[in-house]
Amino acid sequence: MNIFESVRLSFRALGANKLRAMLTMLGIIIGVGAVIALLSVGQGAGAAITEQVQGIGSNLVFVFPGQASNSGVRGGFGSASTLTLADANALADRACCPAVAAVAPQYTRNAQITGGGTNTNTSVNGTTPSYLFIRNWRAASGRFIEQRDLESVARVAVLGKATAKTLFGAQDPVGQTIKINRIPFRVIGVMQEKGGTSFFGGNQDDIVLVPITTALQRLFGTTAQTAQGAPRVSAVLVSAASEKQMDVAMAQITQVLRQRHKIVYQQDDFTVLSQKDILGALNQITDILTIFLASIAAISLLVGGIGIMNIMLVSVTERTREIGIRKAVGARRRDILAQFLIEAITLSVTGGAIGILLGGGIGALVNMTGLIKTVVAPSSVALAVGFSVAVGLFFGLYPAARAAGLHPIDALRYE
Repeated sequence: MNIFESVRLSFRALGANKLRAMLTMLGIIIGVGAVIALLSVGQGAGAAITEQVQGIGSNLVFVFPGQASNSGVRGGFGSASTLTLADANALADRACCPAVAAVAPQYTRNAQITGGGTNTNTSVNGTTPSYLFIRNWRAASGRFIEQRDLESVARVAVLGKATAKTLFGAQDPVGQTIKINRIPFRVIGVMQEKGGTSFFGGNQDDIVLVPITTALQRLFGTTAQTAQGAPRVSAVLVSAASEKQMDVAMAQITQVLRQRHKIVYQQDDFTVLSQKDILGALNQITDILTIFLASIAAISLLVGGIGIMNIMLVSVTERTREIGIRKAVGARRRDILAQFLIEAITLSVTGGAIGILLGGGIGALVNMTGLIKTVVAPSSVALAVGFSVAVGLFFGLYPAARAAGLHPIDALRYE
């Protein structure tokens, strides 16, 4: 008997009890659907993270202050005041760091903003004109901070799109006055919409940008000073000259800062990270969570496989006389084995196909919510199909072998 005849007989046997076959496939359907849905959400989250990190800027290197330690407990990045404005200026010196294209120091704090008859609490970022180049950002209206604003310690501000909308609605805020911590600032520009969530948390369009000299001297005063009285910064954004020079730029930054901070044998009191480092860490976390959730969903496949084995054993018992008749008229052991094995695989593959459609449908529903864009990769579908075939083969092998091993005389006598 050829394979096509075995498949035809399998479908006929399963069709004789459609409800039982459907219930048997339910575990496979739910398992495959859950695996596809969770993998698509995980891959979509990974793609969103990659887009977010790459959207921060080009060839970007982050320099954070060190970690403060209190009674042996270490704080997070930036908990120690170890980076100063002078450090950022040293990194911008091409003689010291030839692999560095641009440097933008930042001093960031939350503040109360009032304007347009309303108020909001948002992030105020003191920075320099290089910030625009490093972040691959542009002003939608007006202009960005210029060198003259730094030199004159000007009370000027550039609003993020979300902040501008919160304060002024549809009105153009350029030329209007806002107050940051009750200090008046003139709005000189509004940034283009970036969209999404900032790597540092929160909406990256909900921000106010001011000259760093103004932030350090007029807005935050003594809170922006180190113990030695030097102006400190929250972080330094550095753009490497090219992607190939990222590692060289990081090495030069480390060397300059170690020299400036007089570090010889001690641990660095700063942290240098590249986009690739951050992206790799975030994607690793996403991958672990995706695999963990998909593994839980795969338990349904195991349960479905046990269900297939159970039903196939019942089927062997019910069709014992049929097996005896087929063997009596010349059916070989391998013919019986193939028939029942193909029935088990047919159950699992059919359930797997329905599960793929279910998982794709769940992914489409998640897309409609707008929370995340799911990605159903061909590798996920191939994995689901392969797993469902393996489940049918593994759990169908014992019932098929039992059917094939029946003695024809004993099978014919079975009632």
